[in-house]
Formats: sequence, C-alpha cells, structure tokens
Amino acid sequence: MEGKNQTTVTEFLFGGLTDHVDQQIALFVILLFIYLATLGGNLGMITLIWIDPRLHTPMYFFLSHLSFVDVCSSSSTAPKMLCDIFAEKRGISFMGCAAQMWCFGLFVATECFLLASMAYDRYMAICKPLLYTLIMSQRVCVQLVVGPYVIALISTMTHTILTFGLPFCGPNIVNHFFCDISPLLSLACADTWTNKLVLFVLAGAIGVVSGLIIMASYVCILVAILKIQTANGRQKAFSTCSSHLAAISILYGTLFFIYVWPSADSSLGINKVISLFYTMVIPMLNPLIYSLRNKEVKNALRSKFERKKILKGRSNGILIVLPHRCNDVAQ
Repeated sequence: MEGKNQTTVTEFLFGGLTDHVDQQIALFVILLFIYLATLGGNLGMITLIWIDPRLHTPMYFFLSHLSFVDVCSSSSTAPKMLCDIFAEKRGISFMGCAAQMWCFGLFVATECFLLASMAYDRYMAICKPLLYTLIMSQRVCVQLVVGPYVIALISTMTHTILTFGLPFCGPNIVNHFFCDISPLLSLACADTWTNKLVLFVLAGAIGVVSGLIIMASYVCILVAILKIQTANGRQKAFSTCSSHLAAISILYGTLFFIYVWPSADSSLGINKVISLFYTMVIPMLNPLIYSLRNKEVKNALRSKFERKKILKGRSNGILIVLPHRCNDVAQ
C-alpha cells in the first residue's frame, strides 16, 4: 500500500536564498552586477589573449581556458538563480536539474585540474627555464587542457547517472538555490550509501590528485626561488606565481569549507553563502586577480587603449603624442 501511494518526482523546487522582498531586491542587483562583471571580465580576458601576440604563451593559453570555464560554471547557475529570486515557484524540471548538476560539476572539476596544469607550467618556467619552450610545446599544452576536461567529464557523468538513477518519490524541495549533489541525495527514496561512497572517492581523488600536483610544483618552485642569489630575482620569480597562488587559495579554501563543513541544519545558511561565493564571486575574481597582479596583462591592456586613442585622434584629424613616447619622438 505504501508503494502505491508514492509518486515519481517530475520537478524539483528550490528553497532559494531569501523570501524577504528587501533582501531579494538587494540580492538581485548585487548578483546581476557580479554575473555581468564575470561575463565581461572573463570574455575580455579571452579576447585580449586571442588578439595580443605577446600573450600567445602556454601560461595565457591555460588562462584563457580558465576564463572559459569560469564563464560556463557561472552561467550554469546564475541565470536560473536570478530568475528565481522574485519567483513564487522556484521550480526546475527533472532533466533540467540533471543538466544543471552535470554542467556545474563538469566545469568545477575541470577548473581544479586546470589550476594543476598551470602549476606545472609555472614549475617548468622557473625550475627548468632553458628547457621550457621545448617541453611546453603546443601538443603538451593541448594535452594539459584536454586532460582536465576528460577527467571531469568521466567524474561528472558518473555522479549524474548514479544520482538521477535513484528513485525520487517523496519530497521535492531542494534546500539550495541550484541542483547540487548532496541536497539531491537527501531527497532520494532509496539507500544512497553507494552514491556517497562514489562521491567521496571521486571528489576526493580530484581534490587530492590536483592538490598534490599543485603542492609538489610549488615546493619545487619555492626551493628554486630560495636558490636565487639576488632579492630582485627572487621577487621577479615569485611575482610570476602570485596570481596563480591567489586563485588556488580562494577556490580550494572555499571548496574545503563547503564540502568538509558539517552538514547539520544549523549550517545550511552558511553553506548557501559559501556556495554563493564559489558559484558567483570566484569566477568574477579570477580575471581581476590575473589582470591586476600581472604586468604582461596590464601592458597588453594599456597598449590596446593607447592604440584606440591614437586611432581616434587620427580620425578627428589630430595626432596624439602619448606622454611616455615623448622621448622616442624627440629622438
């Protein structure tokens, strides 16, 4: 009799972020700004790397893919979340939920291994500078980018198939603002021990393997930097890694808190805030970190703006001589 009363879930309802109108308005404005900044910053970074020959190096090849991943991961959750802020019914179809979880998981896992590839690139640049161009060939760079996508695809497909292969026949309210695996497993009408074990193994493997690659690379980098005799040389070597270290610290620190933090009801609000940070804020921060702390990116941006000023001046019949080029003109 109990089995006959069960109904198959065809859609899920999100608990959302807040039900207070004032908070909803403030959240919508802030999150819309963050999402637009994410799109503008990352797409701008991709365009700049593509059009500036000085940035056609392995480091910026990886950075362009990191920006692409940030755009995709943010776009897998942000548009739906923004639409749901003022909605009375925050619903998503069964297949739509599966697609959202797959997309978001794919790009988050890819980002972890992309950061590992970038750490390996920095290791080669600092520890083996004479062999850098030989080892980091175009073929190797493509392999170091394709590899993260393939690993992430296998992991995410496994989680998605196992999760949505479970029977969902009871409550359908997801206490979150997007389809994440842990809240979905709590709604299943079957034993989820196998799913949790697979999640622990695969997510742990992704975190541990990518983390070990990053740690090993930076231990070797630190040893190499300490061997440099001059303070200027050490500072220059470290400056090439500072942006990457900042991006790693923010992502891994946030993922640690969201997935290691106790899953008690009292921490649900905190988990939502942290989830909001790594789904929305981190993709916006990455292009800022790499542009503000990277001289090559700043010089490329500056040259593009200067070229626009010169072209604009010529179109108006006025020749603009930029201040820092006065010496060249005088000579």
